Amino acid sequence: MKKFIIGSAMAVLMSTAAHAETIGASMAVFDDKFGTVLRNSMEGYAKSLDGVELQIEDALNDIAKQQSQIQNFIAAGVDAIIVQPVDTDATIVLSKLAAGAGIPLVYVNREPVNIDTLPETQAFVASNEVDSGTLQTQEICKLLGGKGKAVVMMGELSNQAARMRTKDIHDVVATDECKGIEIVQEQTANWQRTQGADLMTNWLSAGLEFDAVIANNDEMAIGAIQALKAAGRSMDSIVIGGIDATDDALAAMAAGDLDVTVFQDAVGQGKGSIDAALKLSKGEPLERKLYIPFVLVTKENIAEFQGKN
Repeated sequence: MKKFIIGSAMAVLMSTAAHAETIGASMAVFDDKFGTVLRNSMEGYAKSLDGVELQIEDALNDIAKQQSQIQNFIAAGVDAIIVQPVDTDATIVLSKLAAGAGIPLVYVNREPVNIDTLPETQAFVASNEVDSGTLQTQEICKLLGGKGKAVVMMGELSNQAARMRTKDIHDVVATDECKGIEIVQEQTANWQRTQGADLMTNWLSAGLEFDAVIANNDEMAIGAIQALKAAGRSMDSIVIGGIDATDDALAAMAAGDLDVTVFQDAVGQGKGSIDAALKLSKGEPLERKLYIPFVLVTKENIAEFQGKN
């Protein structure tokens, strides 16, 4: 009887081990506000699942390092790979590496350049960037009454989201309702708060006049706010918008400094990427593009989003 019990227990353990899933994840850079929430949601969700092990690596914004991490995951024999691309134009190589090894791959948050030609065992989980900059700029246009001067802070130009959000801005400004808005400057601050502050300081030092700041993300918008305050500018005299609805952005909105942001569900994207990776590793059918909606956040509905990112 004892031998039967021990044997049964061993069988259960072996069965559990056989169904354990190991996922390797390469994140573009750990030192990023939104990326941190995304990464934490992935880790927390993976821990809540039985038999799922998640290994997360920091690519340090280095394309070569990220490619090396993918190769290491393949060599380690992981069941699936999740990638937040450093450079969305470099994803063709990553897709080929994973496909060649027969390992499913899920891109998260940043849209790969090869989105329309992904292998059947690869998918993309994020939000549709056509909505992000569009919602943001439409609201800023409304607050400006359809006219005024604006400056644009762009994210990393190697990133599809930065390019798409900036295109959204131009598309909205070209509409009849908003064609009275003139974009007087447009430069990158690489998603970073400190670079956003430095860029704004340079604009102010050059004597640039503007009525609105349209930033591709909240961190750059917050940097702009810090520089404007340091220069003695009243927040009531300028409209400022970002994207992501991070906790810091919502705090800035509650303080009356930030006027507009757009909620991007980092937690939903993180969970969605894990679920997609597990389904693909089991050979289950899956849509190639899985979009989680963006939602406009203003001072009127801010309470709905506090604590979500």
